[in-house]
Amino acid sequence: MYLSLSVLSVSLLAAQTALGKLYTEPSQLRSTTYDYVIVGAGTAGSVLANRLTEDQKIRVLVVEAGRSNNGSDVANIRIPFNAPLASPGTPFDWNFTTVNQPSLNNLPEPYPRGKVLGGSSSTNYLVYTRGASDDYDRLAKIAGDDGWTWDNLHPYILKHSSIVPPADGHNTTGQFDPAWHGNGPLRTSLAGFPAVIDPLVIQTTQVLSDEFPFNLDVNSGNPLGIGWTQSTIANGTRQSSAVAYLGPVLFRSNLDVLINTQVTRLIQTGHAGGKPDFRSIEFAQNAKSRRFRATARREVILSSGAVGTPQLLMLSGIGDRKALSKVGIKAIVNNPDVGEHLQDHPFLPLQWEVNSNETFDQIFYNPDLAAAVLDQWNRNHTGPLATNPVTNQLGFLRIPKNHSIWEQFEDPSSGPHAPHYEIAFGNSFVTTSAQDLPTSGGFLSITPIVVSPTSRGYVRLNTSNPFDQPLIDPAFLSTDYDVAVMVEAVKASQRYVAASPWKDYIIRPFIDSANTTTVEGIVEYSRQRTATTRHPTGTAQVGKVVNGDLTIKNVSGLRVVDASIFPFVPTGHTQAPTYIIAERAADIIKAAHRN
Repeated sequence: MYLSLSVLSVSLLAAQTALGKLYTEPSQLRSTTYDYVIVGAGTAGSVLANRLTEDQKIRVLVVEAGRSNNGSDVANIRIPFNAPLASPGTPFDWNFTTVNQPSLNNLPEPYPRGKVLGGSSSTNYLVYTRGASDDYDRLAKIAGDDGWTWDNLHPYILKHSSIVPPADGHNTTGQFDPAWHGNGPLRTSLAGFPAVIDPLVIQTTQVLSDEFPFNLDVNSGNPLGIGWTQSTIANGTRQSSAVAYLGPVLFRSNLDVLINTQVTRLIQTGHAGGKPDFRSIEFAQNAKSRRFRATARREVILSSGAVGTPQLLMLSGIGDRKALSKVGIKAIVNNPDVGEHLQDHPFLPLQWEVNSNETFDQIFYNPDLAAAVLDQWNRNHTGPLATNPVTNQLGFLRIPKNHSIWEQFEDPSSGPHAPHYEIAFGNSFVTTSAQDLPTSGGFLSITPIVVSPTSRGYVRLNTSNPFDQPLIDPAFLSTDYDVAVMVEAVKASQRYVAASPWKDYIIRPFIDSANTTTVEGIVEYSRQRTATTRHPTGTAQVGKVVNGDLTIKNVSGLRVVDASIFPFVPTGHTQAPTYIIAERAADIIKAAHRN
């Protein structure tokens, strides 16, 4: 995703935070044996590191392939507005690329994933949405565990997050419901800087209230309607899992965190209960460096995400026997579902030229203005750079029951509170292409996203070398249903801006977006401009790869806690659901080993 001219071209000043000591080389570790070994210090891994080390008798090792989120060059993952500069093509990112996407003109797509403390919570677009209550109830049904229902997860929703004043300190009454927010370490906030489109977006919910009702809080379990965006921002600065969970506990003597080091495989250490027991890991800093080992007395927990977790399982002989044999790996546990069923949210930007010089585009055109807003952020963490760069409002919507689409397709959503698509409103030119970026003018962008897709792809090994990238296929728009929903989402976006509040604001659709006046035109535009919303899930899902308690089927000593466990991609941006499952997983793990 690009925001006009790839965001600021000025030199950015780094925000410093004290993180405590990290180990940067395997030889520095104080031990090779721990109670728990966590693979990955991303969204879920950082939660587990925090919660499991609350017991000072428990020793935990976290191994993270990426770098620290601190240093002299971290402004792009600390300043919220500069989120587009966090990835891809940066040292904070794995820089993955998909296989060619037949439905996207047979071209590959960048597939950003965070390679830094905090994982993708350090590099995402900061949007905090939990999805629908129905998503969690369906998860519980598939898992055979009522503990995963929305109602039973409510304590963990309140436990992990809190909402704090926005950077500009404006009165947020009527913009969220305090009842749905707790006092947890992950701090979130509403828009930290006003956008010229704010009143127009909200007025339209009144003019078109039947189709686009206002929703006081899309994080209430019923996200349907248009509401104010909540973002992982506090005091004008990004709040990642590294900032909220890991950094504050690095002083604990029972926690070791090793960075710049990749786990290369899981090692079978014997049998337990008639199943192969995996309680050791092998790790190295690069393909040619020495390989080290560490062992967990209790269990190894995989929190490497929907790409890294299945890759590591397959490298360790847990996966499809035939596929593993083709790359020279002997299967220890045959499970053809490992790495399969990848789901993600396809994202499509639309743009309109507008009659305003108050859009965020002006920052990209004017070097003096860019320098001024950067200076303001460096002085007090306020101003445009302190807010979400993509949207101040977003909406989650369902296609009506009487729509003709249901004559052809079954509804794949999790229930009546679950949306079929999302639209987000941007106060600047948002695109997925670096080509044809404007150099003047003001723009409104709306980004339709299919949030209940039926397309499924995979993550598979390309080679047996753990330092080679896997094959990633999100299979975007590979089903007729997903294409049909994207068409309806584009039409809905066009109806929104055709409402009376926009009459004197919008001039015309921007170039390619102007061709989306027919179904055929929308489909062609979708083939050209669709990209990932960065929400991969499902590659080690509950019911197929892991049990309801997130232990791996037919294996002892291993558990998965990350977004790969979701059997269906949640209907919200996936960082919030991942925090929620990680908080409950920590309690499940503690209970499993309680004496």
